[in-house]
Amino acid sequence: MHSFLNHPQLANCRRLFLSDYEVWINIGVHDFEKKGEQRVIINVDLYVPLAESTPQADKLDEVLDYDFIRRTVMGRVAQGHIHLQETLVDDLLALMLAHPQVRAACVSTSKPDVYPDCAAVGVEVFGLKEAT
Repeated sequence: MHSFLNHPQLANCRRLFLSDYEVWINIGVHDFEKKGEQRVIINVDLYVPLAESTPQADKLDEVLDYDFIRRTVMGRVAQGHIHLQETLVDDLLALMLAHPQVRAACVSTSKPDVYPDCAAVGVEVFGLKEAT
């Protein structure tokens, strides 16, 4: 994942992340891909303003809980077959940006078992909410 913290709208944010989350899902456009699950690695970075994520009393309800990220990913991949990684990252990005505390997000997926001569093929997308 790339760090977008040098973007001016993210200067006062912290990055929360879910890194290398491995799932087995039905994904792909080819007939052989529709007959079974493939291993997909998912990464999510969320950028949350420090004002909304700096705990004063060291309590979980003062920050964005990591469970939100994982639960959201699990919920989306459980919805059934996905043809394209682009669809998956776009859907996940929209779900992450819908959280009121999230100012920006970056989501990537990779399929590590597609080609024997490279580590993975994948897609990454970044989204930033409009400044208010």
